[in-house]
Amino acid sequence: MELDMDKISSALKKSSIFKDLNEEELSKVIKEKNYRLASYDKGETIAIEEDLCSSIGIVIQGIVEVQKIFASGKTITINRLELGDTFGEVILFSDVKKYPATVFCVSTSYIMFISKVEMLKLCTDHTKVLNNFMGLLSNKIFMLNRKVKSLSYQSIRQKLCNYILEESKKQKSFTLNLSVSRKEMAEELGVPRPSLSREMINMREEGIIDFYKNTIKILDEETLESELL
Repeated sequence: MELDMDKISSALKKSSIFKDLNEEELSKVIKEKNYRLASYDKGETIAIEEDLCSSIGIVIQGIVEVQKIFASGKTITINRLELGDTFGEVILFSDVKKYPATVFCVSTSYIMFISKVEMLKLCTDHTKVLNNFMGLLSNKIFMLNRKVKSLSYQSIRQKLCNYILEESKKQKSFTLNLSVSRKEMAEELGVPRPSLSREMINMREEGIIDFYKNTIKILDEETLESELL
């Protein structure tokens, strides 16, 4: 199945790299810049850890996961990417230029690949793209710092408290609607899923939080903060 220009344009509008571009500017990018559009079947691998990264990937259709696969066979999902999300932008401009993890298709997907040369041209031709790209890299650094901070905590409770407080700040609410499953949350925190569920139940019984499915309600913010001291 071929994708028409409207579908590509709709996906790029959701990309943080191309946000704020008007229809004319976006159309010009699609028509004049060199890019490669590749299709992948469900279960197909886009890139394997240690593969050379020569382009930025943008999800035009489908769902993609970034996974860390260990020698033991254990797999941890590091990130889940959907329409407009990108991968490879940090690696492409690094000295290493190799994928640190495996990029895998959860569903049938279309990926737009933009080379380093073309990305530099885009940034030169469009100030908005340059600003957006710098913002994207900054956000990636912020998220990395968040993960490092989480890893610095020893106990599952501390990791969970930090995660809940960070989400509360981001959503500006004491009632959190999470976009990830319990399994994905456990993988992000680097803890076993059963242990995470047990700790959440303990915290509910202590009156610190309440939860139902993908919603968590903070009942005692002070106790959450004190767990991190």
